[in-house]
Amino acid sequence: MNQQSSNEVFRRSDCPWGKKAVKLLRQKDVEFEDHIFTSRDDENAFKAKWNVETTPQVFLDDERIGGYTELADFYNIDTDDADAEETSYIPVIAVFGIALLMALSTENIMYSFMGYALCLLACLKLMNLNSFVSGFEKYDLITQRIPLYGKIYPFAELIAGLGFLTPQYLPITGWISLCVGIAGGISVFKAVYIDKTDLNCACVGGNSNVPLGTVSFSENAMMAIMGAWVLL
Repeated sequence: MNQQSSNEVFRRSDCPWGKKAVKLLRQKDVEFEDHIFTSRDDENAFKAKWNVETTPQVFLDDERIGGYTELADFYNIDTDDADAEETSYIPVIAVFGIALLMALSTENIMYSFMGYALCLLACLKLMNLNSFVSGFEKYDLITQRIPLYGKIYPFAELIAGLGFLTPQYLPITGWISLCVGIAGGISVFKAVYIDKTDLNCACVGGNSNVPLGTVSFSENAMMAIMGAWVLL
């Protein structure tokens, strides 16, 4: 199938379903025009024009197909199987597995594990800071209000990681871990369990396919608990 001007996708740049629809069309070698809304008003005007409540909206041969789910049905694709292929916990397993192996060779396994894990996670974020911030601001409540926090976060995580490996700085490390862990945990909980958004976690970098959920919440909870443990 190789068509051009009559195929269109209307979506928000940060919408995961829109990204999935675009990816599916590209997999099917469909040539299409990708329309990204420039503002919320732009999106609302589109919804009113076509009398739809959600976006993305896909048009093939000038006929409105619907969103990602309807597009997948159009091509007889099981959305559960497609989503399973897109998500992966391998990056998280690799980071924490390597951190644990490194910690086992030290005297204080608990502090060393936290230190190594946080340093590795910070390194992955700093490899592409802009990409991390782009993914992080979609669900982090502080970054949504103070964009600079997204760029500071990896450095705070790195400082906390180094602090766990340096005993004389444990009190400072405890406060950083406690505050960052609580704030991050609240953001993840709201995004996943209250707003029920379908996003990737930026914890291992902005380009990962790790789904935002239990693992992300557990990571922040672990930071908060370890911070409280150090302070007490």
